[in-house]
Amino acid sequence: MKTTYSIGVAAALCATSALAETPVLNVMTYDSFVSDWGPGPAVEAAFEEVCGCDLVFTGAGDGAALLARLQLEGKGTEADIVLGLDTNLTAAARETGLFAPHGVSADLDLPIAWDDPEFLPFDWGYFAFVGNAGEDAVTSLRALAESDTKILIQDPRSSTPGLGLLMWVKAAYGDDAAGVWADLADNIVTVTPGWSEAYGLFLEGEADAVLSYTTSPAYHLIAEEDDSKVTWAFDEGHYMQVEVAGKLAGTDQSELADQFLAFMVSDGFQSIIPTTNWMYPAKVPADGLPDGFDTLVTPETALLLSADDAAAARDAALEEWRAALSQ
Repeated sequence: MKTTYSIGVAAALCATSALAETPVLNVMTYDSFVSDWGPGPAVEAAFEEVCGCDLVFTGAGDGAALLARLQLEGKGTEADIVLGLDTNLTAAARETGLFAPHGVSADLDLPIAWDDPEFLPFDWGYFAFVGNAGEDAVTSLRALAESDTKILIQDPRSSTPGLGLLMWVKAAYGDDAAGVWADLADNIVTVTPGWSEAYGLFLEGEADAVLSYTTSPAYHLIAEEDDSKVTWAFDEGHYMQVEVAGKLAGTDQSELADQFLAFMVSDGFQSIIPTTNWMYPAKVPADGLPDGFDTLVTPETALLLSADDAAAARDAALEEWRAALSQ
């Protein structure tokens, strides 16, 4: 009995020791990434097969909320990697001084050249308004503002799509952006903290259209065999989003973080993106894009402010938006 007990205790101690020695990589990201239907669970399983580690995702609201949380936590953050910022936020993120070079060299399949040493793309897409097939489609931001169409949008202070819409209006209309927002204000049913809330309300019939992505109809087509959701193609063009990840300089898992970032642009990660995050992969996997992606709207004009220009325009654009909605 004593021998059996001793063996049992020894086995338990060995198991505890092994568990304690398993390195943990903490990745801060947005909530929808770690949802049951998002990329997180599949990415976690795929990376843990090759890393000998415990990959832990932490949701921190929507995309823009990641930067706010990181600025609040500063050097005390427990995150090793932040995944889910975009080019409208990278200049401000760089100013924190919290990020290290990613060191990854990869031939990416982006519609723009990429040479940022600190932020590495994992997917990209175009912002768009998504409506219901068979209903009258609006053909421009200006026409939307002049119509009675009811829309759902996201808060630019917490959401990357919400901030993307501000940059879209600013890139398309420049000094006339404030007037466009003044006309758009009465079209807005509500402003949600993040994308998931707005899209859910749209699916419940609370508005005619929702701010989302040109790739959103692919979800309904592929996952639900439903072709009732369509992208409205706008004459001014569509604003592009490139989502990125960055390694925290203060991480105590530097090699593991490097391994994750390299994995992020491999087929093992990139093949998960199209049918979970419903975006274009930053590097198209060997098997190509899923059937259905060839049916999506491809904007004739792609709009994108540089990271520095987006940072410079952000405060003024936010004030134009806030002033319009407060009337």
